[in-house]
Amino acid sequence: MGMFCFQCQEAAKGTGCTVAGVCGKQENTANLQDLLVYVLRGLSVVAVEAKAADKLDDTVGLFVAQGLFATITNANFDNARISALIQETITKRDALKLAIGSSAAADCVTWNGAEADFAAKAAEVGVLSQANEDVRSLRELLIYGVKGLAAYVDHAAMLGFQKSEIYAFMVEALASTIQDLTVDEMVGLVLKCGEFGVAGMALLDEANTTTYGNPELTTVNIGVSDKPGILISGHDLKDMEELLKQTAGTGVDVYTHSEMLPAHYYPAFKKYDNFVGNYGNAWWKQGEEFTSFNGPILMTTNCITPVKDAYKDRIYTTGMAGWP
Repeated sequence: MGMFCFQCQEAAKGTGCTVAGVCGKQENTANLQDLLVYVLRGLSVVAVEAKAADKLDDTVGLFVAQGLFATITNANFDNARISALIQETITKRDALKLAIGSSAAADCVTWNGAEADFAAKAAEVGVLSQANEDVRSLRELLIYGVKGLAAYVDHAAMLGFQKSEIYAFMVEALASTIQDLTVDEMVGLVLKCGEFGVAGMALLDEANTTTYGNPELTTVNIGVSDKPGILISGHDLKDMEELLKQTAGTGVDVYTHSEMLPAHYYPAFKKYDNFVGNYGNAWWKQGEEFTSFNGPILMTTNCITPVKDAYKDRIYTTGMAGWP
């Protein structure tokens, strides 16, 4: 069936991955992610109607954000999880349609296939299903911008910080991708997405600093001890906190890897004696470094690469990250 994905800067030949993702994503996973985005667009169409009727709550916006988060590069490779998200999106969409009496007739709003139909439908609704390259480019640029925003707001929500207006823009943006807009209108939405991206980063910064304090200049140990250890990577500071709480006083040390390095700078985490340092280097070296690390590994967000046999039995995921 093939695939087409060009959402990251590593895309093959600078144009797009068509056989397998440079990230390691296989075509069946890529196509399921396309279908998930498609049905999330349908849910967003109904959500825009619900907002106009003052019947939209933040749970829908957060769900859309989390669904999008699962489709960003190096986040989730688990086909079963993505398929479950597709079905859950359809269920939520149809429940919201019923609640507001929606008569929206677009295919992404009405399609209701079984899991056995997912592969065939995905082939119909991928990126290249839009033949006009200019429209395709502007729609996908907007979708990818909203995906980035989705990651910010999901992390903030895990700490209890949410803004309805950000969720409202996200569903507005996704819903717009099934409309026949002018180039100027589409560019306007892309620019508006940039504005909300800044708002999303501000919300996440508020969530992180209110909860854990303002980051401080910190010396981070890059050595290892002879105690048992757990390695944690990703961006989710709530997961970091939970891990430190659960390992405190157990004799198990905690090390960060790559994206989780900034956790060392937050004052709230410095009280944990077992938070001992950072292990390894960049995310793309994890195949080598996770092999040499002899303890469990926890991936909290979008930095997982294809898992090697050497550590497949000791790597775990949380949140929207996933590996089969």
